[in-house]
Amino acid sequence: MDVALGGTFDPVHDGHRALFKRAFELGDVTVGLTSDDLAPKTRNVDRHIRSFEVRKRDLEADLRTLAEEYDREFDVRRLTEPTGIATEAKFDVLIVSPETKDGGERINDIREERGYDPLDIVVVPHVEAEDGDIISSTRIVRGEIDEHGNLTPGRDGRD
Repeated sequence: MDVALGGTFDPVHDGHRALFKRAFELGDVTVGLTSDDLAPKTRNVDRHIRSFEVRKRDLEADLRTLAEEYDREFDVRRLTEPTGIATEAKFDVLIVSPETKDGGERINDIREERGYDPLDIVVVPHVEAEDGDIISSTRIVRGEIDEHGNLTPGRDGRD
Protein backbone atom coordinates (compact mmCIF):
# COMPACT_ATOMS: atom_id res chain seq x y z
CA MET A 1 0.00 0.00 0.00
CA ASP A 2 1.05 3.57 -0.64
CA VAL A 3 0.48 5.81 2.36
CA ALA A 4 0.52 9.61 2.41
CA LEU A 5 0.65 12.17 5.18
CA GLY A 6 1.70 15.76 5.39
CA GLY A 7 2.62 18.58 7.71
CA THR A 8 5.13 21.18 8.81
CA PHE A 9 6.86 19.01 11.43
CA ASP A 10 8.61 21.86 13.24
CA PRO A 11 9.84 20.29 15.45
CA VAL A 12 9.16 16.57 15.13
CA HIS A 13 7.64 15.17 18.34
CA ASP A 14 6.02 12.00 19.69
CA GLY A 15 2.62 12.99 18.29
CA HIS A 16 4.15 13.06 14.81
CA ARG A 17 5.95 9.81 15.51
CA ALA A 18 2.60 8.14 16.26
CA LEU A 19 1.42 9.23 12.79
CA PHE A 20 4.60 7.94 11.16
CA LYS A 21 4.43 4.61 13.01
CA ARG A 22 0.85 3.99 11.88
CA ALA A 23 1.79 4.92 8.32
CA PHE A 24 4.71 2.47 8.24
CA GLU A 25 2.50 -0.27 9.70
CA LEU A 26 0.32 0.07 6.60
CA GLY A 27 2.83 0.44 3.77
CA ASP A 28 5.46 2.54 2.06
CA VAL A 29 5.22 6.17 3.12
CA THR A 30 5.37 9.49 1.31
CA VAL A 31 5.45 12.55 3.54
CA GLY A 32 4.48 15.92 2.14
CA LEU A 33 6.52 18.53 3.99
CA THR A 34 5.20 22.07 3.71
CA SER A 35 7.35 24.43 1.67
CA ASP A 36 8.81 27.57 3.19
CA ASP A 37 6.02 29.57 1.51
CA LEU A 38 3.18 27.27 2.59
CA ALA A 39 4.30 26.55 6.18
CA PRO A 40 3.35 29.94 7.69
CA LYS A 41 -0.05 29.81 5.97
CA THR A 42 -0.94 26.45 7.50
CA ARG A 43 0.21 27.25 11.03
CA ASN A 44 -1.57 29.55 13.45
CA VAL A 45 1.54 30.60 15.30
CA ASP A 46 3.46 33.79 15.76
CA ARG A 47 6.92 32.36 15.45
CA HIS A 48 9.65 31.60 13.00
CA ILE A 49 9.34 28.26 11.23
CA ARG A 50 12.64 26.60 10.43
CA SER A 51 13.62 26.25 6.77
CA PHE A 52 12.36 23.42 4.59
CA GLU A 53 15.86 21.94 4.36
CA VAL A 54 16.37 21.89 8.15
CA ARG A 55 12.91 20.43 8.76
CA LYS A 56 13.46 17.83 6.03
CA ARG A 57 16.80 16.76 7.52
CA ASP A 58 15.26 16.24 10.98
CA LEU A 59 12.17 14.53 9.55
CA GLU A 60 14.22 12.11 7.46
CA ALA A 61 16.27 11.11 10.51
CA ASP A 62 13.08 10.06 12.31
CA LEU A 63 11.58 8.36 9.27
CA ARG A 64 14.75 6.41 8.51
CA THR A 65 14.59 4.62 11.88
CA LEU A 66 10.95 3.59 11.42
CA ALA A 67 11.44 2.59 7.79
CA GLU A 68 14.19 0.21 8.84
CA GLU A 69 12.09 -1.17 11.69
CA TYR A 70 9.13 -1.89 9.40
CA ASP A 71 11.22 -2.75 6.30
CA ARG A 72 9.47 -0.03 4.28
CA GLU A 73 10.44 2.70 1.86
CA PHE A 74 9.81 6.40 2.38
CA ASP A 75 10.06 9.64 0.49
CA VAL A 76 9.77 13.26 1.62
CA ARG A 77 8.34 15.67 -0.93
CA ARG A 78 7.77 19.41 -0.88
CA LEU A 79 4.14 20.45 -0.32
CA THR A 80 3.23 23.67 -2.09
CA GLU A 81 -0.53 23.50 -1.54
CA PRO A 82 -2.53 22.24 1.46
CA THR A 83 -4.14 19.29 -0.34
CA GLY A 84 -0.72 18.36 -1.70
CA ILE A 85 0.42 14.94 -2.74
CA ALA A 86 -2.60 12.98 -1.50
CA THR A 87 -4.64 14.08 -4.53
CA GLU A 88 -2.35 11.96 -6.74
CA ALA A 89 -3.75 8.66 -8.01
CA LYS A 90 -1.01 6.41 -6.58
CA PHE A 91 -2.03 6.68 -2.92
CA ASP A 92 -4.31 4.27 -1.05
CA VAL A 93 -4.29 5.64 2.50
CA LEU A 94 -4.08 9.06 4.12
CA ILE A 95 -2.91 9.36 7.73
CA VAL A 96 -4.39 12.31 9.63
CA SER A 97 -4.69 13.65 13.14
CA PRO A 98 -8.12 14.45 14.58
CA GLU A 99 -7.91 18.14 13.61
CA THR A 100 -6.92 17.38 10.00
CA LYS A 101 -9.65 14.79 9.30
CA ASP A 102 -11.80 17.40 7.49
CA GLY A 103 -8.87 18.17 5.20
CA GLY A 104 -8.72 14.47 4.35
CA GLU A 105 -12.37 14.55 3.36
CA ARG A 106 -11.66 17.55 1.08
CA ILE A 107 -8.82 15.58 -0.50
CA ASN A 108 -11.22 12.73 -1.25
CA ASP A 109 -13.61 15.22 -2.90
CA ILE A 110 -10.76 16.39 -5.16
CA ARG A 111 -9.82 12.80 -5.93
CA GLU A 112 -13.42 12.05 -6.89
CA GLU A 113 -13.47 15.06 -9.24
CA ARG A 114 -10.31 13.68 -10.87
CA GLY A 115 -11.81 10.19 -11.22
CA TYR A 116 -9.58 8.57 -8.58
CA ASP A 117 -10.64 6.15 -5.87
CA PRO A 118 -11.08 7.70 -2.43
CA LEU A 119 -8.34 7.25 0.12
CA ASP A 120 -8.86 5.27 3.29
CA ILE A 121 -8.54 7.96 5.93
CA VAL A 122 -6.88 6.73 9.11
CA VAL A 123 -7.21 9.05 12.09
CA VAL A 124 -4.42 8.65 14.62
CA PRO A 125 -5.31 9.96 18.10
CA HIS A 126 -3.30 12.73 19.72
CA VAL A 127 -0.49 11.80 22.06
CA GLU A 128 -0.83 13.38 25.48
CA ALA A 129 1.90 15.18 27.32
CA GLU A 130 2.71 14.58 30.96
CA ASP A 131 0.05 17.12 31.99
CA GLY A 132 -2.72 15.43 29.99
CA ASP A 133 -2.85 18.09 27.28
CA ILE A 134 -1.73 17.16 23.76
CA ILE A 135 1.85 17.27 22.55
CA SER A 136 2.21 19.99 19.95
CA SER A 137 5.04 21.82 18.23
CA THR A 138 3.64 25.09 19.54
CA ARG A 139 3.91 23.90 23.15
CA ILE A 140 7.45 22.70 22.54
CA VAL A 141 8.55 26.00 21.01
CA ARG A 142 6.93 27.90 23.90
CA GLY A 143 9.07 25.85 26.27
CA GLU A 144 6.15 24.15 28.02
CA ILE A 145 7.15 20.59 27.12
CA ASP A 146 9.87 18.66 25.34
CA GLU A 147 9.38 16.53 22.21
CA HIS A 148 8.24 13.60 24.35
CA GLY A 149 5.63 15.60 26.28
CA ASN A 150 7.62 15.94 29.48
CA LEU A 151 6.97 19.21 31.29
CA THR A 152 9.97 21.49 31.29
CA PRO A 153 11.50 22.60 34.60
CA GLY A 154 9.51 25.40 36.17
CA ARG A 155 6.32 24.42 34.31
CA ASP A 156 5.44 21.50 36.55
CA GLY A 157 5.90 23.06 39.97
CA ARG A 158 9.38 21.52 40.18
CA ASP A 159 12.58 23.35 39.32
